[in-house]
Amino acid sequence: LEKAAKVVEFAHANGVSVEAEVGTIGGEEDGIIGDGELAPIEDAKAMVATGIDFLAAGIGNIHGPYPENWSGLHLDHLQKLTEAVPNFPIVLHGASSVLPEFVAKCNEFGGNIPGAQGVPEEMLRKAAQMAVCKINIDTDLRLAMTASVREYLAQNPSEFDPRKYLGPARDAIKGMVAHKIKNVLGSSNKL
Repeated sequence: LEKAAKVVEFAHANGVSVEAEVGTIGGEEDGIIGDGELAPIEDAKAMVATGIDFLAAGIGNIHGPYPENWSGLHLDHLQKLTEAVPNFPIVLHGASSVLPEFVAKCNEFGGNIPGAQGVPEEMLRKAAQMAVCKINIDTDLRLAMTASVREYLAQNPSEFDPRKYLGPARDAIKGMVAHKIKNVLGSSNKL
């Protein structure tokens, strides 16, 4: 908490906001493996008291692929966090939906990611209606891009110009992000 307070002081003096993680996000990111511990309520309150701007809370979310026996987001725990730190912006790390159409396209065009799954969009919609103001969806972005690149290169095997296959990949990402904004997060036309 002391280090967090120092980071907040330095960051705010330089016009930078601070996001801190409480609890652990399950799975692996950047070589760090988390066990998926729910954010302890008292720890969340103490972290918010340091002056951070956003709280990334462990509520059952996982970096990378979700196991088949995953029990879902603990929305009841999110409610407790919301009550403990009212009107405070909560962030979900590791919250990709792993959209089946992109997984299928990756696999159809040479990928090997069987059984990949993520957070159902209905759960994300509920979390967004609560205190969650930011949802990280890196795996969804990677899948959209990879699926489109794989498809383009499979259908155009002599092509090697990145401008040709990155255009459809960008379009796939834009379409997926528009879908999330409009249909999942309910954040169309909001600041």
